[in-house]
Amino acid sequence: MIRLMLADDHPVYAAGLRAVLDAEPDLAVAAVATTGRDALDAATDHRPDVAILDIAMPDGDGLWVTAQLRAAGLPTRVLILTMSDDDESVFAALRAGAFGYTVKGAGPEEIVAAVRAVAHGDAVFGAGVAGRMLGHFSRAATAGPFPQLTEREHEVLHLLASGLDNPAVGRRLGVSGKTVRNHVSNIVTKLQVADRTAAVIRARDAGLGSAGPDRPAAGR
Repeated sequence: MIRLMLADDHPVYAAGLRAVLDAEPDLAVAAVATTGRDALDAATDHRPDVAILDIAMPDGDGLWVTAQLRAAGLPTRVLILTMSDDDESVFAALRAGAFGYTVKGAGPEEIVAAVRAVAHGDAVFGAGVAGRMLGHFSRAATAGPFPQLTEREHEVLHLLASGLDNPAVGRRLGVSGKTVRNHVSNIVTKLQVADRTAAVIRARDAGLGSAGPDRPAAGR
C-alpha cells in the first residue's frame, strides 16, 4: 500500500483529489494539510511514501516543505501538483528535491500514474511540463558554452565580453542597473570565477563577444 499526504489550500480540490486517490486499491491518503507548516508536521508524523504538494500555500509554500523534508532526511518523496508550469517553478522544485511535477489540469489517470511512479523512485513530469523541460535542455544544448547560465545571463555575458559596461548593458536589454548587477553576480558565481573581469576573460576565450580595436576594457 502506498501511503500519501496531500497539501493544498483549496479544500474542494483537495477533497476531490483525495476521493480519486482513495478509490485506488494500492493508494491510501493518511493526511490532508492546508498550509505548508501543517504539511511538514503531517509528513513528520505520518511519514508517507509520497507527499503531494501544491506550491502556493500559506505559512510555507510547497517548495519550502520539499526542502525541509529533504533536510530532515525523511524518506517521503514529493510530487508537486500545482497550477504553475513556468520554467522557474519547475526547476525550483527540482532544486528543492521534488521527484515529480505535474499541473492541476492533468486528468485523474495521469495524476494517479504520477503518484505511483514517484512512489517507486521514478522522476516524472506531466506532459506539458515535460515538453517545456525538453525545450529548455534543447536550447541549452545548442546555446554553446556555459550551459549553467540562463538565456538572459548569456546575453549579459556576451555584451560584457563585447566591452559594454553595466549602464550600456542595461540600456541594450532595457533593464535597470541593479538588474544588470544581479546578473553579473550570478554569472560570477555560476562560472566559479573571482570577479567580473575573470568572467569576461573566460567568455572571450570561449568565443563570446564582438572583437574590435575600440572595444572598451573588460573591467569597465
